Amino acid sequence: MIEFGSQSPSPRRSRILVADDTDSIRALYRKLLATDGHQVIDVGDGEAALAAMQKHHPDVVLLDVTMPQIDGLEVCRRVKSDPATRLTPVVLVTGLSDLEHRIKGIEAGADDFLSKPVHPLELRARVASLSRMKQLLDALDSAEAAFMTLALTIEARDPMTNGHCERLARHALALGHALGVSETDLQALHRGGYLHDVGKVGIPDAVLLKRGPLTAAEFELMKKHPDIGDSLCAPLQSLRNVRPIIRCHHERLDGSGYPQGLRGDEVPLLAQIVGICDVYDAVTSNRPYRPALSSEDAARHLLQDAANGKFLRDHVEAFLIVAGVAAAAF
Repeated sequence: MIEFGSQSPSPRRSRILVADDTDSIRALYRKLLATDGHQVIDVGDGEAALAAMQKHHPDVVLLDVTMPQIDGLEVCRRVKSDPATRLTPVVLVTGLSDLEHRIKGIEAGADDFLSKPVHPLELRARVASLSRMKQLLDALDSAEAAFMTLALTIEARDPMTNGHCERLARHALALGHALGVSETDLQALHRGGYLHDVGKVGIPDAVLLKRGPLTAAEFELMKKHPDIGDSLCAPLQSLRNVRPIIRCHHERLDGSGYPQGLRGDEVPLLAQIVGICDVYDAVTSNRPYRPALSSEDAARHLLQDAANGKFLRDHVEAFLIVAGVAAAAF
């Protein structure tokens, strides 16, 4: 059982990147932060700071606003625009009354500010606080990665579903793009493609791996996996946008789905998207009790589902276009 503690972790010894073009200031920061056991990497300009980000992967970054080559604002902007580093806390060091730089720093994504001259106790306290925050973010990343691994492990238990999660994530992302959903929703679709069936960890192998049609009792058991998956992921705030996909990807607009029998707009849009992609991948995959459908027959299957009110026809047609099978189906 995966458990998540309610207490914040204690401050750890972190890797701190200091970027300032004044040697004496870098030496001072290095001495102060070493007092708390932090490892300090110090550089004298913005170009070197960006290189150090890639090489050392710091936990906290201290940037002087005014530096040669690339200033601290631009370094901050680039750090926060890179998916690999955007969660790294960045502190901008500015003049005491430098309101313009603070406003630009906020726009660039800075997490905190220090005013010159920097007080030693404030510097150490800010770094300790941001180190705790980074530790929590890293823990959440690790937990989410564990769920991703769990989902792929479940898939690997059944050779018939090999590659299902990757295909579903790819199709859901393409359909989301076609329907014009937001960037946040696109990220949820991609993660939901991998995590939608994570609740199958709670389904017995005798049911999950059965080489024939399920009995009514076995199907009732299988229908529990969306709720199991939702409960597993509930402690992770980072998965809050993915949980409706996990919980509702088997719901249908006509109320015939499960686990709740939702109807119409009650079915979240992202779950509708993943539901369409899931059906297509399922019917185009071999099963011991039936051969895979051709892409053309699968397209007709989805269009019939739309005619029966399970999906929106516009969504099905958009999926068939991005999947490259529309011409044969219409």
